[in-house]
Amino acid sequence: MPTALDGPQTLVLVFGAPSYAQAPSAWQALREAFPQAVQLGCSTAGEIFEGEVRDDTLSVAVLKFGATQLVRAVTSVARREDSAAAGQRLATQLNRTGLRAVLVFSEGVQVNGTALVDALTQHLPAEVALAGGLAGDGDRFGSTWVWDGVAPQGHSIVAVGLCGDGIRVGLGSEGGWADFGPERHITRAEGQVLHELDGRPALDLYKDYLGELAAQLPASALRFPLSVRQGGGAEGRVVRTILGVDEANRALIFAGDIPQGGTARLMRVNHLSLIESGSLAVAEAARAASPEGPALCLSVSCVGRRLVLGEQTEEELEAAAQLLPPGSAQVGFYSYGEISPAGGACSRLHNQTMTVSVLWERLD
Repeated sequence: MPTALDGPQTLVLVFGAPSYAQAPSAWQALREAFPQAVQLGCSTAGEIFEGEVRDDTLSVAVLKFGATQLVRAVTSVARREDSAAAGQRLATQLNRTGLRAVLVFSEGVQVNGTALVDALTQHLPAEVALAGGLAGDGDRFGSTWVWDGVAPQGHSIVAVGLCGDGIRVGLGSEGGWADFGPERHITRAEGQVLHELDGRPALDLYKDYLGELAAQLPASALRFPLSVRQGGGAEGRVVRTILGVDEANRALIFAGDIPQGGTARLMRVNHLSLIESGSLAVAEAARAASPEGPALCLSVSCVGRRLVLGEQTEEELEAAAQLLPPGSAQVGFYSYGEISPAGGACSRLHNQTMTVSVLWERLD
């Protein structure tokens, strides 16, 4: 390990297979190699490293800044209803003079990602760039962890604030999915739980569309997310992925909120549109950051995209090497939810997107 890079202005990002929660020697090695650094990360549905997707590994990036100051924040999220309060607690820890960007990685199953992100954006200065994602557990949707620099923790959220005039962060987010089928009214929804579409139990309707794939829920739902919007404007549209099913109540549980009174449509995609959207996300982030030297490309993509792309998954990652300066690096993970702005708006929780954060530091 490059232990010479250790210091209080060093950031260590770690993304690992869920099984690494039971690998104490790996975490001890990281602590011993970088005792002064800020370390954080999470479990994944696939680790991203230099344009490749890996399983059963730890993907690690070490960034040593010259002037940028780092602020570490950690909080617990015992249940979904605590998500907004957890976001406010994180914002309180992070809100320092000169704050320019925040990277946040959250427990991926027992959290309301919408409430978390909304609270962070509400309580952080408007000019702060916010990115990150929800931890993954492959396609099992069982348990996830985050790395807080001490030990892998369940039911937790970690974040780092980047402070200083030299840090440059460009963000990009693209989907590539297309609506199909009729638009349906969301006649009953509570937070992340969708009970009824057009007055009919949501799970029943979804199973009709899936056919034989219904037996593989919730994993098979990754191929057919929902496009939901509140009101008539296209700018309010977000993509939502199913995290679980409630057979007793014939309801669907999503990674983010479902708007009561809004509308929903099923979505589908082809491989080419997913691959192209990945390139667009990198290009968008690179333009915003305008790196003049080596940069870090943090890629967070949805597990559903990986399931659809299969052996072509790495093709959505290849643009980073072509669009960033020589010497740049890429790290990241496949997630249960992505945090990034879209269309110039403030950050929101997304599903089924490729989100990219390009980081570099100007030293004048």
